[in-house]
Amino acid sequence: MKLKDSVVLVTGSSRGIGLAIAQAFAKQGTKIVLNARKPISSEVIDQFEKDHVEVMDISADVTKEEDVKEMIAKIINHFEHLDVVVNNAGIVKDGLLNRMSKADFLSVVNTNLIGTFNVIKQSLRPMYKQRKGCFINLSSVVGLTGNIGQANYAASKAGIIGLTKSVAKEAALRNLRCNAIAPGMIDTQMTRNLSEKIQQQLLKEIPLKRLGQIEEIAQTAVFLAQNDYITGQTITVDGGLTMQ
Repeated sequence: MKLKDSVVLVTGSSRGIGLAIAQAFAKQGTKIVLNARKPISSEVIDQFEKDHVEVMDISADVTKEEDVKEMIAKIINHFEHLDVVVNNAGIVKDGLLNRMSKADFLSVVNTNLIGTFNVIKQSLRPMYKQRKGCFINLSSVVGLTGNIGQANYAASKAGIIGLTKSVAKEAALRNLRCNAIAPGMIDTQMTRNLSEKIQQQLLKEIPLKRLGQIEEIAQTAVFLAQNDYITGQTITVDGGLTMQ
């Protein structure tokens, strides 16, 4: 897909990986739709000025179907098309399973998995009409391996992989693609908050002996949008963590 002048929606893009993905697409000359539950700060929006791209920001809760429906309608009304959808919005509420409340389990699944479902479902109709476009869903290596204290998160991210494959098969009938990215240990505020001891233990398990950078996830998203013959795949970006 030629990205220049295409319209790219990135959910959960007020900071971190989502913002990095939006910035990477902006450098390709795309039009950007930023999304978060709360209004996105002017400081974040101003970061796109140097790339001279049009930016729209929409506050919407991806767990609420009506919010998502209104968001997609606004995008189509303004730009008349939607070409790339990056489902990045997600939360964590870690805890051992025997202590995890049903509410904490459901809240993570609702945001990470149901939120992704909502955005894809509402985007399909306009993208079907175009007969072009792609979805990129953010999963996690935890969705492949599981993890102590993250049963809810792992379940949601594994569900995203299954959803990705199913959407890829259905959407291919209209020339649309759907792939997932499974990041490993990425240098974010969450990993920086870990103790030095835990960080060193994690590095021992990564063959490349370093944390990934958010820009490396963003580069992968751009690559998946550009390559028209990749669909139904989960690309791990993890420094070799899950290859054993």
